[in-house]
Amino acid sequence: MQITDDLQKLLDILPEEIRSVLEQHPQQDRLIEVVMDLGRFPEVRFPQGAEYLLETPITQEQINHCVQRVGHFSGDNRAGIERTLHRISAIRNRPGEIIGLTCRVGRAVFGTIGMIRDLVETGQSILMLGRPGVGKTTALREIARVLADDLHKRVVIIDTSNEIAGDGDIPHPAIGRARRMQVARPELQHQVMIEAVENHMPEVIVIDEIGTELEALAARTIAERGVQLVGTAHGNRIENLIKNPTLSDLVGGIQAVTLGDDEARRRGSQKTVLERKAPPTFDIAIEMLERQRWVVHESVSDTVDDLLRGRQPNPQVRTAHENGKVTITREFPTAPVATPPNRAGLSSVQAKSTGWRSSGQMKPLSRPLAEPYSENRNFEQLLNQSWQEQDDFANGVRMPGPNGEDLPLHIYPYGVSRHQLEQVIQVLNLPVVLTKDMDSADAVLSLRSHVKNHGKLRSIAKARHVPIHSVKSSTIPQITRALRHMLDMDDPSMPEVTDLRLFTQSGTEDEIEALEEARLAVEQIVLPKGQPVELLPRSPKVRKMQHELVEHYRLKSDSFGDEPNRRLRIYPA
Repeated sequence: MQITDDLQKLLDILPEEIRSVLEQHPQQDRLIEVVMDLGRFPEVRFPQGAEYLLETPITQEQINHCVQRVGHFSGDNRAGIERTLHRISAIRNRPGEIIGLTCRVGRAVFGTIGMIRDLVETGQSILMLGRPGVGKTTALREIARVLADDLHKRVVIIDTSNEIAGDGDIPHPAIGRARRMQVARPELQHQVMIEAVENHMPEVIVIDEIGTELEALAARTIAERGVQLVGTAHGNRIENLIKNPTLSDLVGGIQAVTLGDDEARRRGSQKTVLERKAPPTFDIAIEMLERQRWVVHESVSDTVDDLLRGRQPNPQVRTAHENGKVTITREFPTAPVATPPNRAGLSSVQAKSTGWRSSGQMKPLSRPLAEPYSENRNFEQLLNQSWQEQDDFANGVRMPGPNGEDLPLHIYPYGVSRHQLEQVIQVLNLPVVLTKDMDSADAVLSLRSHVKNHGKLRSIAKARHVPIHSVKSSTIPQITRALRHMLDMDDPSMPEVTDLRLFTQSGTEDEIEALEEARLAVEQIVLPKGQPVELLPRSPKVRKMQHELVEHYRLKSDSFGDEPNRRLRIYPA
């Protein structure tokens, strides 16, 4: 990396006694800030910490000496030194007099974006996050230069405090061929952003420190006009933006949505949940945790959706070493990752499967060169076959299931009653664990209608190589047969065991008695004699249990009569 800092120009504005000590300081080239507060010792800050430079308090004359040698202080109390990148920030008392200065060293670091150059070249909008002093503005300046000089794009920088391209009317050479628009007052930044797009036909807009709702709205307007955005915002992680009502629109905005009863049960959540309101303004987000360690969210929309659903995203972690080599890993290396379709060439980390898929017993098929998409067609064909398959699992038609799987089997339920699943697993003592995270699932158990109408589930399952098993309805018999089939326990030659505990909710004597009545009617009259049977009147809840028990025998039943004498009638096959 090549570093240009013009440090001597910053030292020249300092009082003689402070400048002379700093010029002899052994860590002069690592200086970050010089802090001068009235009545306190002058302080210098380095990456490793801060120290007092002198044991003589700062006087008002020394502060005035510095103020006279810098440019005009704007509405955000910032000034600069012409043709440099240094920033001088003022602290004022109530009458408006300057009583403190923070003199930050501005450095142009060429080569600092080597970690993310492939992302910059994609043309997607990039948002950079990080605490103050981590190097966001330095990276922004280098991105502007690379886009203008190396990629030959029309780049316009919205330089609100003259920190990106330096103070004065002539921009610093560090921004290359990029153009710079200055802002008269900080509160006008959003207007200058729109003006840049309307007047100067840019391909890229570079913005530093998006901090107000109007600026976030202007950024969305620019992005929707097809202009690439590169900007920064204060916030250490992307979660900070989601919780910030002013800036949440940068990642799509958050809104409360009231779900229907069926959808709430399917998700296993409350009826009111948080969801993303719109597509995010920025496609990619980069969390600058350290100067040489950045976390990359390749799809902001997927990351926000995961966080709102209580799932942990698994972004890239890019680390730059002293020899210039960049290492790309994942924040959670053992978790499987679905690579976004438009970023397939950027990820150097292979998704690591868990469960039975990693046992080595499932071998990948070689794909003929003449049919590059045969794998996708096979996947779709298997899905369509599973939808058309009859409910009878014992008719010899078998769905593709796990062989030699690692137990317990992790199942992701989708549209199927979690309570009924847990009841079947507990009563039959099946080696099955329910999971709310598809990344750790070995299989998906879903309602057939939900799979047909939900293309996103199919695409996610395909990306993670997770098989989908479907049932026609969320009933105890169908759930039982599906689980036994997934565990390869449904031998057609062996009769299914009827355990009445599967069909009860509270296990009261009334429920057991009603189920036993239905079982005897089926086994002693309907099946052997082929005659319909009417049962005793029962409550709606108990009749529902009887219906499920009859379905277990693959028979049909119906309720008739008026309450409280409404009862079940069982028909022969």
